[in-house]
Amino acid sequence: MTSIEEQPKIKLGDYIVIQRQKYTKLQKFGNLDATATLGKELLELKGLLDQPYGATFRMCPKEELGKSHRGRQRLHALELCNELEMRNIREVLGISQSGDDNRNIKDDGDSQALKSEDIEQLRDECKESTKIIEKIVENSKTFHSKTEYSQEKYLKKKEKKYFEFVQIRQPTIRLITEMYYRQDAEKVMGIRVDTLSQMISYSGVSAFGNYLLYDSGSNGLLPAAFLNSIGADTEATMVHMHPGNIPQKQALLALNLPDEQTNRCISVNIYSVLREFYQGTEETNSEIVVAEPSTKKQKLNEVEDNDVIGSETTKEERQSEPATKTTLQKWQIENRRAVNLMHNKFDSLVIASKEHPANLVKELLPFVKPSRPVVIFSLCKEVLMELYVELKTSSKVTNLHLTSNWLRMYQILPNRTHPEVNMNANSGYLLTGYTLG
Repeated sequence: MTSIEEQPKIKLGDYIVIQRQKYTKLQKFGNLDATATLGKELLELKGLLDQPYGATFRMCPKEELGKSHRGRQRLHALELCNELEMRNIREVLGISQSGDDNRNIKDDGDSQALKSEDIEQLRDECKESTKIIEKIVENSKTFHSKTEYSQEKYLKKKEKKYFEFVQIRQPTIRLITEMYYRQDAEKVMGIRVDTLSQMISYSGVSAFGNYLLYDSGSNGLLPAAFLNSIGADTEATMVHMHPGNIPQKQALLALNLPDEQTNRCISVNIYSVLREFYQGTEETNSEIVVAEPSTKKQKLNEVEDNDVIGSETTKEERQSEPATKTTLQKWQIENRRAVNLMHNKFDSLVIASKEHPANLVKELLPFVKPSRPVVIFSLCKEVLMELYVELKTSSKVTNLHLTSNWLRMYQILPNRTHPEVNMNANSGYLLTGYTLG
């Protein structure tokens, strides 16, 4: 295990993960004036420059709010600190007394002597959360009567509210997947980290070969995961097809991958690249040229009264015409790169779609080599059952399996290890198989 000093340094332009206890947030460190919001806390990020990933920082208040600004965001500077300062709150407070049970404790609202105004004043005066919690515990009438487990639960609740330490972590696929799923699972099509790992495993993605991915909207999570599995300085290339004009790449950018690696992810519109594959580039060029005469006619009509100016403009346009024909936009270059790979065929096909995948499989399956894996993800079981029957009867794909994922987290604590009461719902369905020649 590498030490913090050996970890890569935080640089301007990097995406970072700010963690405060169990809460994580993805943030771009774009400039020295950048700030991040954590609830009611506003953090200045300039102190992170050239610091190692994994380091712990203390939130130091830079201003006193005063009574007239209660509830306003507090501005904090981040100062590098030692992890030894984050000691167990129970040990810091020196609590040794606890009750046998909670039967005599009554929740009447009078157990805490401090009022909300007093606690807010403590937050302004005390820079350390331990001092605030110590005052709250001292003024609690029922704390020492609670059981040891109840005391720990109470302290964790208060520590979560007044915790002044944050850790800066380097974005990884697992972190990004968990954050996206927690914030809004629909934005990533309900893909959980266990489902994503199975998709990568079934697809057989490695450092060699060419891979085809269709993604109809996962916030860039799927192309980021597959490109991360391909690795840097490898020979593999991935074609990322999408239905929109602009590909979703937020998760891909968040990984801070080198340019060499991101350039091997070719993002193309599925309709545009299929049209170019079947119709060739000549029609594409003619479409570009046809779009220009309308503007030329407008210019000629505007200078129709002046023959001299009209002749000069037509000469200039004729001279600039060849340059316009040869100029290609980025999406055209990406289309040509993708078409070349489509002629050579791919080593794997992965489809994650919100729409019915039957037509997608019909169009993209011919571009896959024989005996190669096919993985299809959908939130709806019925559409994959229909596709299962269709592929079974067509004999184009063999070893078909339709599976669903079930995940339950466990709480791991001394004498309190048990499954968590709340668990995630189903994370979609996978249809897997291998192509036949």
